[in-house]
Amino acid sequence: MREDLEVSKSIDINAEPSVVWKALTDPEIIKEYLFGTETVTDWKPESEVVFQGEYEGTKYKDHGVVKENIENELLSYSYWSGFSGLEDKPENYSLITYDLKPKGNGVTTFTWTQKGYANEDSYNHSLKGMDDFLKQIKGIVERG
Repeated sequence: MREDLEVSKSIDINAEPSVVWKALTDPEIIKEYLFGTETVTDWKPESEVVFQGEYEGTKYKDHGVVKENIENELLSYSYWSGFSGLEDKPENYSLITYDLKPKGNGVTTFTWTQKGYANEDSYNHSLKGMDDFLKQIKGIVERG
């Protein structure tokens, strides 16, 4: 795991933090921007979070543990993906953080951060796709 690799990107979303938060934590909405992934968790600190489904004919069950949850402000969880090619052990988990900051006038700045990647290829893949990923979440939230 390359702990020195980190992707952090932000986008302004025309919605209050509570509306953005719902999109980030509601399993039915998560399915829309995570390729049909089923999310199983209660989002409470120390609870397991599971992301499972099928991608290009391959079944997967990625998982981690919720580290911090400050409703409508901050959510972080450890994350391991079978697609990483790394063994499922704590030192191979990334840290994902969602940070929501109200900007005023019903606008929220959403920052998505992932710290730790299996290698530079997975880091570059994430870096390349992050803007489109955030735009997709913004579109889902803003359409209501």
